[in-house]
Amino acid sequence: MIREMKKEEIPQCVEIIRKSFKTVADNHGITEENAPRFTAFATNEEKLLWHFEGEHRPMFVFEDDGVLCGYYSLLFQENGECELNNLAVLPEYRHKGIGKELLKHASDEARKAGCKVLNFGIVEENQVLRKWYEANGAMHLGTHKFDFFPFTCGYMKIDL
Repeated sequence: MIREMKKEEIPQCVEIIRKSFKTVADNHGITEENAPRFTAFATNEEKLLWHFEGEHRPMFVFEDDGVLCGYYSLLFQENGECELNNLAVLPEYRHKGIGKELLKHASDEARKAGCKVLNFGIVEENQVLRKWYEANGAMHLGTHKFDFFPFTCGYMKIDL
């Protein structure tokens, strides 16, 4: 079941994000030393609290039999576009369709808010994830290499 995140669930959501993105880090040689700003290492309670209270981002969780196992947030932009952030599913809950449900939910929520495009970034080297997003309606827009990351950032979008 997908529902809005409650403020008191921020610590659990931080763990979902960190554990989920850590598998990407491990698979692509990303460490806290070579990429301290990578989501698996940079996400903390203060950051999510700011997203929740300071930016008023819509934040959602996937709950399976009382266990929070998935998460995402949206950041509305002024141009009728929306940014999908931190779509995450705990590794032990993957391959059950939860990510697909979260992505559809995010698209629906963005559309309801009047957005025409859902933008997001990925680790470009993670071709499995890129193919998954493409199979779920996303289009690849391009890449950018930042000096502070040992990987290339890939940019994708879903037209709503």
